[in-house]
Amino acid sequence: MKLHDFKVSDIKGKEFDFSSLKGKKVMIVNTASACGFTPQFGELEDLYQEAGNDKFEIIGFPSNDFGAQDPGSDTEIASFCEVNYGVTFPMMSKVKVLGDDASSIYKWLQEEVEGDVKWNFHKFLIDENGLVVKDFSSRFSPLDDEVINWINK
Repeated sequence: MKLHDFKVSDIKGKEFDFSSLKGKKVMIVNTASACGFTPQFGELEDLYQEAGNDKFEIIGFPSNDFGAQDPGSDTEIASFCEVNYGVTFPMMSKVKVLGDDASSIYKWLQEEVEGDVKWNFHKFLIDENGLVVKDFSSRFSPLDDEVINWINK
């Protein structure tokens, strides 16, 4: 499996086909609206404005799995992200990250790194070929030099 094999629904209910990202580096992050790490939305948006282009994409997946910190509907989450952080990077429909009913993309991501996501704002870096190359915990800033250098490499 590769990232490009997946199709999901975006936060507005439209199909999002990851094959459209072939040739791009991608960061996938599970998000929450009421988490101590929620200000990372601002950092993610800064990164997207600085580096997002035809070679890099950020994809957000809201989840209520950790501390029930994103209980809202997709519409409420989209509004929160836009109003509070000016989010313009693609946000997908809310998903389960953990357990038997986890979304297929998160099952795949966690199998690729051989470990479960522990909290909101866990980041996965996927190369241009759709392969997971690294993941980072919630505490890791999306603006860290390691991420910037990877994008620019």
